[in-house]
Amino acid sequence: MKEIKDLQFGFNDAENYKRPENKAVFDKYFLRTSEFTEIFKASTNFIIGEKGTGKTAYATYIVNNEVYNTSGFINFIRETDYQKFITLKKENHLQLSDYQNVWKVILYLLLANRIRTIESNNSLFKSSSSFDALQNAIDEYYINAFSPEIINALNFVEKTRNSAELVSKYFKILGENVKEGSFSHSKFQTNLLYIQSHFEKALSTINLSKNVILFIDGIDIRPENIPYSEYLECIKGLANAIWSLNNDFFPSIKSEKKLKVILLIRPDIFSNLGLQNQNNKLKDNSILLDWKTNYSEYRHSALFELADRMLLAQQEKHYNMGVCWDYYFPYKQKAFRKEDDSFVQFLRYSFYRPRDIITLLDLIKSVHIRSKNKGTNNFLEEEFYNPEVQSRYSDYLMGEIKDYLTFYYSDSDYELFRKFFDFIDSKNEFNYEFYNLAYARFEDYVEKNNITKPKFFETADTFLQFIFELNIISYIEGEGQNKYIRWSFRERNYSNISPKVKSNCIYQIHYGLTKNLNLANSNYLFKRETVKKRYKKPFKKPKK
Repeated sequence: MKEIKDLQFGFNDAENYKRPENKAVFDKYFLRTSEFTEIFKASTNFIIGEKGTGKTAYATYIVNNEVYNTSGFINFIRETDYQKFITLKKENHLQLSDYQNVWKVILYLLLANRIRTIESNNSLFKSSSSFDALQNAIDEYYINAFSPEIINALNFVEKTRNSAELVSKYFKILGENVKEGSFSHSKFQTNLLYIQSHFEKALSTINLSKNVILFIDGIDIRPENIPYSEYLECIKGLANAIWSLNNDFFPSIKSEKKLKVILLIRPDIFSNLGLQNQNNKLKDNSILLDWKTNYSEYRHSALFELADRMLLAQQEKHYNMGVCWDYYFPYKQKAFRKEDDSFVQFLRYSFYRPRDIITLLDLIKSVHIRSKNKGTNNFLEEEFYNPEVQSRYSDYLMGEIKDYLTFYYSDSDYELFRKFFDFIDSKNEFNYEFYNLAYARFEDYVEKNNITKPKFFETADTFLQFIFELNIISYIEGEGQNKYIRWSFRERNYSNISPKVKSNCIYQIHYGLTKNLNLANSNYLFKRETVKKRYKKPFKKPKK
């Protein structure tokens, strides 16, 4: 087996694997799950998953490899794109339906450019006069220097008079008759629809040699200076445009090979899109990335197979699944209930996401090669619990949560969110009554300091649901062998994309967050005497 110091666990952000020098190693690491094949179904419009579940990784692998005779491309939405949309809205008084049409033209322009790139070296590809006319108009507008980025496509949309006149110029050669002066700056929507119809006419006349999928990524990040309402309008228009193209226009193209656009999106953002028949679109037209497993059956899970594959891919000979993991992590975990295999330890500290496992592996390796055990070629349990590993990993998890919060709220709201955990007295496990007492103390603090509470602090139950959705807490049902620990990420499925927390339960802070939140890292059940002395209020001891 390769020495630990020579092991590499890749990048946390799959966007790095687009670079040519990183493609080969990514191909070795990548695991084709059952969800992977679903991407190529005609009905798939959305890939839904939390950060770190592999949305970008799936898209990147398809871009790097022509799978199922399909060429893939990724376009990322950047901060300047949102700013341009807001400018367009203000200058042209756009409505949501106009946003949809703007996005259609942008997506058509990106696809037309990709098609020309794909087919440029294909001697059997037969273009059409309409497609050539459209390309001539695009080339003249961009002086033969169009770069397939959303911001560049937006420039074509922003100046609809110029764009429409150029499209008209080259379609006149084909016999189209358009009156002089038909286009003006005041007719933005009319110009836009003219351009859109000619893209559709051109794309309908070509016969593709390969399927083409355009992935739209990057919408999980909202720039700080873009109001949430403006952001959401933009993304709603994008989602509706993608739905319309995939289900109304692309199926009408006679080419045997097909075009498709797929949006990569988080569950919470998808829930806020307000799409018509949204539940059906989730069930029938989406892939929900799901890596969950349980402790007893983890050896048969995709998440374990991925972790083992990252080790196996670096060996000089092939081994059966699990052999590499057992070699590098041979110990049994003794800190909790019964003895567990080492991978259970990783599950317990993760949100069951590939990125979490990769981050832990990287941190443990870093500590190992600097420790007194560096001469050995396997990891020890004590390295997992090393203070540096625990601290840096806990900061990583909280960093993911902060990214989520600042997507919707301000930095000051995040700081207030952090402040709440000062009032649970270092407990990582507590019951509903204790939680309400802590929340009451927190409200006293807010009132005394004249702080404006964000929406997620509206009531105690509102905040309880909020931290459940963030996977900061689980709730525990039942006892003994019938005890169930409910996490939001484990309860989520196609019919329940936004699981709800239960009241009057015992709640547990996620193990991976205890270090960052300065909580006791143990299965601590608080004592009745301690709470009675501190709060001088009746307290019911939780059932064992």
